[in-house]
Amino acid sequence: MLPEWQKAVVIRIEQATPNTRRYWLQLPETERFDFKPGQFVTMDLPIHEKRNKRWRSYSIASMPDGTNVIELVIVHLDGGLGTDYLFNDVEIGSELVLRGPQGVFVLPDELPENMFFICTGTGIAPFRSMLHYINTHNIPHGRLNLIFGTRRKDDLLYYDEMRELEEQIPDFTYFPVLSRETWDNDTGYVHAIYERLCEGHPPAHFMLCGWKAMVDEAKHRLQCMGYDKKDIHLELYG
Repeated sequence: MLPEWQKAVVIRIEQATPNTRRYWLQLPETERFDFKPGQFVTMDLPIHEKRNKRWRSYSIASMPDGTNVIELVIVHLDGGLGTDYLFNDVEIGSELVLRGPQGVFVLPDELPENMFFICTGTGIAPFRSMLHYINTHNIPHGRLNLIFGTRRKDDLLYYDEMRELEEQIPDFTYFPVLSRETWDNDTGYVHAIYERLCEGHPPAHFMLCGWKAMVDEAKHRLQCMGYDKKDIHLELYG
């Protein structure tokens, strides 16, 4: 059964990168918005006559904290009706309509000894929620690896925050990868990183989130490396 639609009020907007914004939404009809890290909400935006063409889904970037405020991180897509509306017409105080939480892209009940979060762009959102949840609640875990691919340094979402989490969460390593700019860290694409780290085929669980091309290629490569479909959990954007 799907959650009911409810009102959401924009209480804060922050430009995160040149083409990405962070939106904080308060749900005044809900005293406490409970969800599992990794889940998403669907917004009904006034951009089309047909209702199902107005729906846009976004992963929740914040962790469940017992309040009725959530954070979404949204990239502006050229020609995208939904993001055109959100970037051009929505401001602090704007009222939106959404429902949620939805989705099964969530942490396993018991975290495996070697876990990979692999993402591009705003696909980092569910993993940010998961990592803060693991840290805040001291969830038992083995090795945690976040591999985040984007084009340039200006496009890195939550960079300082992930570096801080590296210091706070035992056995957590953050691998930012740039495809169109050289720097002191990894360059190229996310695939080379997990292939290097998984040389020798150690037991591992993979969660993939981002654009379809990256997710499809990573799934194919991981299976060619000998990993089973059950070891790979994915969420597609676009």
